[in-house]
Amino acid sequence: MPENDRLNTPEIKNNPKIMKAWSFYDWANSVYSLVITSTIFPIYYSILTTATEKTEYVQQTGQWIKVPVRHMITIFGKQYQPDAIYGYSLTISFLIVVLLSPILSSLADTIGNKKSFLQFFCYLGATSCMGLAMFTGMQNVFLGLLFSITASVGFWGSLVFYNSFLPDIATRDKQDALSAKGYVYGYIGSVVLVVICLILIQVLAKTPEEAKLYTRISFLLTGAWWFGFSQYTFKHLPQFGTVHKQLPKDLVLLNYKNIFKKHAEQGGFWEVLKDNISFYKDVVKESFNELFKVGHTLFADRNLKFFLSSFFFYSVGMQTIFLMATLFGKSEINLAQDKLILTLLLIQIEAIIGALIFSRLSRAIGNKNVISIAIILWIVACLSAYYLNKENPNVEYQFYGIAAIIGLVMGGLQAMSRSTYSKLLPENSMDNTTFFSFYDVLEKLAIILGTFIFATMIEKYHNMRFSALSMSVFFFVGLVLIRFLKVSVSKTKS
Repeated sequence: MPENDRLNTPEIKNNPKIMKAWSFYDWANSVYSLVITSTIFPIYYSILTTATEKTEYVQQTGQWIKVPVRHMITIFGKQYQPDAIYGYSLTISFLIVVLLSPILSSLADTIGNKKSFLQFFCYLGATSCMGLAMFTGMQNVFLGLLFSITASVGFWGSLVFYNSFLPDIATRDKQDALSAKGYVYGYIGSVVLVVICLILIQVLAKTPEEAKLYTRISFLLTGAWWFGFSQYTFKHLPQFGTVHKQLPKDLVLLNYKNIFKKHAEQGGFWEVLKDNISFYKDVVKESFNELFKVGHTLFADRNLKFFLSSFFFYSVGMQTIFLMATLFGKSEINLAQDKLILTLLLIQIEAIIGALIFSRLSRAIGNKNVISIAIILWIVACLSAYYLNKENPNVEYQFYGIAAIIGLVMGGLQAMSRSTYSKLLPENSMDNTTFFSFYDVLEKLAIILGTFIFATMIEKYHNMRFSALSMSVFFFVGLVLIRFLKVSVSKTKS
């Protein structure tokens, strides 16, 4: 059966079981976003990189405040702020993803095993989360940063393939709701695990050392959750990809069992390896050629050009703030660990509501207007963060207000971006993996730029307020560009 026909059969498109299995991967992998990216690991990293706390007297308020004194991290003889190093480590992880994504997407389409690549990155991320349990202090801080990088590569690498399934399994009129459903599953699942982790760290732990131990156990639970619940997705999600008839004699590097074969009937091991090297060189060359070709094709379409340009700029701000928000709360206002985690937990719950509200709102006013509203609220959050002053006695409540804004728009803007792009693509296209690879590469380039600027601002000004202010500029450019989108893409119209 031709691939196009297979994609249009009722068994694949809009199949409830397949759509549920797809969205359930958000339940599995979103624990990484909340536990590792947003809450427990950044706080743990901040604690382990803090040497002591000093008290300072604020003359304006007549109060004493605690200010953390951080360990500096030395690299090649130069000392860096630990928060800046964390930001640079994220930059490295996304640079790796950007370089790998086009190659792996091309391989997936060539060999016809898109789901297998999704599994590989899932397992890389899950085992890396478990590896973070070995990070115990400044003596092995680079080990912690290494597993943080590989976990990030696993998470974001898997999303390249995960997102590309959306137009394969759902018609356009259902993609907004399905995209939002995935985010809702993810937010609920991640909140459940964080609550479990909080019980371990805040309730069962009686001493600071026990709290650190239970924190490391939380990293193990995160990896196990991601690995375990993803099995439901892998069981029901079909494979997609065009399998080429002419492949190397044995794909040595993609099947470890082949490495130990003699390959006598195929000219010997070295002949097969040579054939493989030639194959992979062609794939790498073709993948980047295809990426530029796809980029040229997408930007030739007026609506896609303005959407993708806007998406790049507002992603610089959105993703960077999402990645650095916890360190901001810990470093800038020294918010207590339990209050910080509770705040971020409430943000996740609020994001569920936000994703559903924005999905419903898109029916009435269109995706373009919904995205515009979300960007405006992000700008308000950035400007408010810049004016935060830790010497203000009400700074804690101001931080809560900013968190409330971010929680409302975080899930909504992510869900609307993914579904809007999906509906702007040619319908029933066989290049969905490549299209979404370009989308993900563009997003990762935005994060590379954003995290680099954010970390550099920390090094320059020794605080994150100017970093937050710089992000508002990117949101503003994204807002201007999205308004050039000519059609109002709504849920009920294709």
